[in-house]
Amino acid sequence: MAAPLRIQSDWAQALRKDEGEAWLSCHPPGKPTLYGSLTCQGIGLDGIPEVTASEGFIVNEINKKSIHISCPEENASSKFLAPYTTFSRIHSKSITCLDISSGGGLGVSSSADGSMKIWQASNGELRRVLEGHVFDVNCCRFFPSGLVVLSGGMDAQLKIWSAEDASCVVTFKGHKGGILDTAIVDRGRNVVSGSRDGTARLWDCGRSACLGVIADCGSSINGVAVGAADNSINLGSPEQMPSEREVGTESKMLLLAREDKKLQCLGLQSRQPVFLFVGSDAFNCCTFLSGFLLLAGTQDGNIYQLDVRSPRVPVQVIHRSGAPVLSLLSFRDGFIASQGDGSCFIVQQDLDYLIELTGADCDPVYKVATWEKQIYTCCRDGLVRRYQLSDL
Repeated sequence: MAAPLRIQSDWAQALRKDEGEAWLSCHPPGKPTLYGSLTCQGIGLDGIPEVTASEGFIVNEINKKSIHISCPEENASSKFLAPYTTFSRIHSKSITCLDISSGGGLGVSSSADGSMKIWQASNGELRRVLEGHVFDVNCCRFFPSGLVVLSGGMDAQLKIWSAEDASCVVTFKGHKGGILDTAIVDRGRNVVSGSRDGTARLWDCGRSACLGVIADCGSSINGVAVGAADNSINLGSPEQMPSEREVGTESKMLLLAREDKKLQCLGLQSRQPVFLFVGSDAFNCCTFLSGFLLLAGTQDGNIYQLDVRSPRVPVQVIHRSGAPVLSLLSFRDGFIASQGDGSCFIVQQDLDYLIELTGADCDPVYKVATWEKQIYTCCRDGLVRRYQLSDL
């Protein structure tokens, strides 16, 4: 990948006034950083600033919420997108996780202030407070119906909530350590959790029972993902007849991002190993891109793209900075990644530039969620930011 470009986090405000300036930089690996600036030369009748770049940088295009910059010497090109709107009143502290319902109407988020809340995705207006976990809530997500929420906490409990009346309908107990991530199998009769206790468990939502420990790896499981496997992948056969309460686990892969630098893939129903990949540092997050392609991000800033059919050598390793990769999400024909230095970017196959979601000023962006052309991020600065891809 080309050298990363960076821009002042509040560039859209800074360039809105005459002679306003914003800094730029380009970071070619192994070479000195190139520094530059953007200057507003006046505001056009359409409200869009006329902006020039200092030597070495080019402004290809600008509108109210986006600016496309290139650094020809390093063959780098990024389109920076400013938030369409920012929600500052949902939480008072760092927001660790968020999700958007399948219909796009509701958001759910958890915070270091100990709270988990449901809010209106259009304006951030608070709808419900979900109370019941002891200590922090680490992860929260909607079921495919959009009416029910799954959460995992430092209290080693997994809970299911009604988004309509905020009641906790199911509590799963069995983990011995905090739950760090969850995944929903198919329409959600079964769910998977990964924990600090080194186990991944499969649960039956209808009977609120554990259907089994899928993996016990002796190392904290930071991220989990479930994906449908391509027919060419051998997932092995289960040693015992699966319970009739297992629904939708067949021909699914389970991916585990582990603290001990290992990325583990196994058959969800078979519990048999598919591969074990050793990375450069602790794995924080993982996601499937297709029936055989996957992504996993590490604490030292590497994003590994692997092919399950030949996982020994990565398809590619993307390294933009040494900051931890905190979230990965499949998006259109590419993906969205967020990192501990506040960067959040979209890679798409057919684009010769990156799309960068700006606004966070060196504060980690912990999680990204999408609904149609809208992208939501949550950050250590306590803000939920909403971006409109139509603003490109």
